[in-house]
Amino acid sequence: MKIRPEEITAIIKSEIAGFAGGMQAEETGQVLEVGDGIARVYGLAKCMAGELLEFANGTMGMALNLEEDNIGVVLLGEYFDIKEGDPVKRTQRVISVPVGEALLGRVVTPLGVPIDGKGPVQAAKYRPLESPAPNIVERQPVKEPLLTGLKSVDSMIPIGRGQRELIIGDRGTGKTAVALDTIINQKHSGVICVYVAIGQKASTVAGVVEQLRKHGAMDYTIVVAATAADPAPLQYIAPYAGAAMAEYFMYEKQGHTLCIYDDLSKQAVAYRQLSLLLRRPPGREAFPGDVFYLHSRLLERAAKLSDAKGGGSMTALPIIETQSGDVTAYIPTNVISITDGQIFLEPDLFNQGVRPAINVGISVSRVGGNAQIKAMRKVAGSLRLDMAQYRELEAFAQFGSELDKATQAAIAKGQRMVEVLKQEQWVPMPVEEQVMMIFAAVSGYLAKIAVERVRDFEARFLAYMRAQQPEVGKSIAQTGLITPENETALKAALEDFLKQYGS
Repeated sequence: MKIRPEEITAIIKSEIAGFAGGMQAEETGQVLEVGDGIARVYGLAKCMAGELLEFANGTMGMALNLEEDNIGVVLLGEYFDIKEGDPVKRTQRVISVPVGEALLGRVVTPLGVPIDGKGPVQAAKYRPLESPAPNIVERQPVKEPLLTGLKSVDSMIPIGRGQRELIIGDRGTGKTAVALDTIINQKHSGVICVYVAIGQKASTVAGVVEQLRKHGAMDYTIVVAATAADPAPLQYIAPYAGAAMAEYFMYEKQGHTLCIYDDLSKQAVAYRQLSLLLRRPPGREAFPGDVFYLHSRLLERAAKLSDAKGGGSMTALPIIETQSGDVTAYIPTNVISITDGQIFLEPDLFNQGVRPAINVGISVSRVGGNAQIKAMRKVAGSLRLDMAQYRELEAFAQFGSELDKATQAAIAKGQRMVEVLKQEQWVPMPVEEQVMMIFAAVSGYLAKIAVERVRDFEARFLAYMRAQQPEVGKSIAQTGLITPENETALKAALEDFLKQYGS
């Protein structure tokens, strides 16, 4: 039997075709060393910066250092059973997170894995963790108010949609309280909120979620939690994950979002840990040279988009913890220089019972009156000046010298103003009620009320306005103005109520 060459060729070709059909080309490398949440991998020549890599035990890693002969990978999970020589596969995709409405009301890790026991997240879309910030042409000036419901913030340090306002202060001065009150106040504003907890105790995060649920705020909030027990890489990527989740609503839904990063000091510490383990050279305070870029590329993603881009916005409230009020340390000065103002909380004021404990002298909003309704701008115009003057006179009055009538009057007005600006946590106030109360204080209607009775006066007066003259509040809320008719009605109501209150 004679076999022709073309028959042999056809058989070999069919065999090769069948064999190749079941093959799948994969680019793999191997682990050179592993420890402290870092792996060095050899053999992945085409790996991208920030690419997800898969290890033999299913743990994912992110390529952070691309060196000549190996790759420095940070591990986003358990690494105790990864060992030298284990295979590492490329996924050929940069690290991304699930986004969309399915995440609302959920508590997730920075990788989008739910940790609230409510089952998997059915997310239809993914967004890359890092994305470029909108350029100048794609933005517009910040001019819409983002109301916090806190009298002292909305009147003196107003925040606008698209702004980046730093909340800074020592531990235990109420930084998170300001941020959470702002979330609760967005209930009827249509703003989607993202709260990113970095390096906090899991019990603290659980407490925050419970309070948000109790006040009905979880319906429009996503909580991203990288707790103290999580590895440093997860704490490092957590704020970027939160920003990516908010960007979906800003770009694709043309909506308004609010991102709270609580807090970026812990993120910087986690990044320092990774950088030192990857043998990147340390700089000031042992932080790597690119720690400024770490925060600038995050906070620049907050913007008010132009109308051509849909007019959506992302407002960022980063939180920074200072040590003994030192705002000149490395990370605080970095973030102050990136943001559009700061709310500085002081332990001394907090301990005196002034809450929120905002130091009006150092706190500033670089957007100013642009982010206020006209009614608030009108009544609160002199408020900052009055408060600063009062703080100065108060220090002077401690010397116990004889004070003239004008100074005594300024101090008395300041004391009542401080009482008016005090506010309990979890009770944000509608802007029209803030305007009415600040109008009463600035116009001198509280002069005859004892300082310790001011808060009682406020509660009763606002209840009186809601019951007897609701149209004044409605008009201020709808138009954002104090019309001459409103002003006349408000003055008459104050005089009428003062008579009743006195009796």
